[in-house]
Amino acid sequence: MAFESLPEGWRVWNEEPSGRAILVYRPDVFGTGDLPNECLPTIYLTNGARNARPGSGQYATDEWHVVCFLEPEIEAVAETHESREAGAAGAVDVAERFVAGEVDYRGAYQVPREDYFERLDEFVGGEETA
Repeated sequence: MAFESLPEGWRVWNEEPSGRAILVYRPDVFGTGDLPNECLPTIYLTNGARNARPGSGQYATDEWHVVCFLEPEIEAVAETHESREAGAAGAVDVAERFVAGEVDYRGAYQVPREDYFERLDEFVGGEETA
């Protein structure tokens, strides 16, 4: 299984037979009033096209994309890998970096959410990322 070594707090939300997968961080605290639903950190592993036009993601490509979303339109990390296996390892790496505080979630936002960032810092090591 590709996601056995996920760091604490990350869960497999969905894994499709086609190889696509969705990982989520701390679904136990997001949406409980503690942290907002829409801010659930999510890592997508997909071989769908990354074009911006609607419906383009339904077309499979030879590349596997790992994208860490902080909200539906806020990407913190986007990587491309040559195989599903490499993409899954990349997704685990992104999850590890996130938990270690190495993903700059502040920098991904145009409009800061300081209260949210301070609370999220408590879950990812309590240190601000640069």
